[in-house]
Amino acid sequence: MFDNLKIGILGGGQLGAMLLRYAIDFGLDVAVLDKDSKSPCSRYSGSFTTGDPLSYDDVVRFGKNLDVITIEKEAVNIEALKTLRDSGVKVYPSPETIELIQDKYVQKQFLKEHNIPVVMGWLVMDRAELEQHVTKFPACLKKCTSGYDGNGVIMLQTAEDLGKAFNEPCVLEELIDVKQEISVIVSRNESGVIECYDPVLMMFDKERMLLDFQICPAGLAPDVAMQVCNIAMRVATAVNLTGIMAVEMFIATNGKIYVNELAPRPHNSGHHTIEAAATSQFEQHLRLILGLPMGSARTTKPSVMINVLEPAAHRRQIIEAALKTILCTNDIHLHWYGKEKGREGRKMGHVTITSESREEAMSKSIMIRHLLKETYA
Repeated sequence: MFDNLKIGILGGGQLGAMLLRYAIDFGLDVAVLDKDSKSPCSRYSGSFTTGDPLSYDDVVRFGKNLDVITIEKEAVNIEALKTLRDSGVKVYPSPETIELIQDKYVQKQFLKEHNIPVVMGWLVMDRAELEQHVTKFPACLKKCTSGYDGNGVIMLQTAEDLGKAFNEPCVLEELIDVKQEISVIVSRNESGVIECYDPVLMMFDKERMLLDFQICPAGLAPDVAMQVCNIAMRVATAVNLTGIMAVEMFIATNGKIYVNELAPRPHNSGHHTIEAAATSQFEQHLRLILGLPMGSARTTKPSVMINVLEPAAHRRQIIEAALKTILCTNDIHLHWYGKEKGREGRKMGHVTITSESREEAMSKSIMIRHLLKETYA
């Protein structure tokens, strides 16, 4: 069906590798560009190119003979994507969509202009300018660009914390009393047809600012679930999305809902869809960028997804033993990303627990999280 179609992915991490898994089902010829010659995608793609997705020349050279190009991360060269699009290559999401999401302050202003609720934030260019805003502490400081997986986010409690603040353009965000953090994966095709996956409840490691585990369904009241899905659909329409997008939100204790961040690509908060939805987020994304009919986003089983982190070097054998124990439990699905061993605390894989009830899945997750936490010590 797609014998002569050439697809490209900018980024060779685990999200790209999981996209490749579903590309095989469609018989697709997929090329990958990443600057790390040993990234996860390098072992799964016969068309892997070592190059920098942020380099104009590398991206144009990589994409000039492709039919469709997509991303698995936002750190890509926008001007190169515009050049490729002008030459006839289809780019999803659009360069403009990626561009507004690359900068957290630009993203926040865009959402405000479209009457989508966001937490109050102020642009600060460096640490010196931040000193002028100490009266707003405690607050959350986020790098405008290049943040990922909790990197680039720090909590500032008092003026004494200025010394550990980032010395580059950042958004200083007002702290709100957060009751729940949720994510909605939203799908939208080129014709504007939209569907949402069920919202997931996200629980974060407050020390690493990294997703620890998540639960689906989120357990929201029906009217709240409808509200968050409506917001996600409004966002997808505003950015003119083709593909899938994660819309992360806060639900405050007073009931107000705020959009936190956007990711116009497969996302950590959608990993459960591999085992627990009628169509995984990865298959859905491919369907949409190929112009195929949208798959069902129906939840098929309640689930809990737990991130697996890199332990300290001397504890690696312990985590291997823990994972073998975890796999003795029914309805446990391990995804190991195949990354080169690196810094402690980096995401190395995830475990998804499926069950017939939300309560049973949560019960199983307690034992598994305990085993993993012991390996991190």
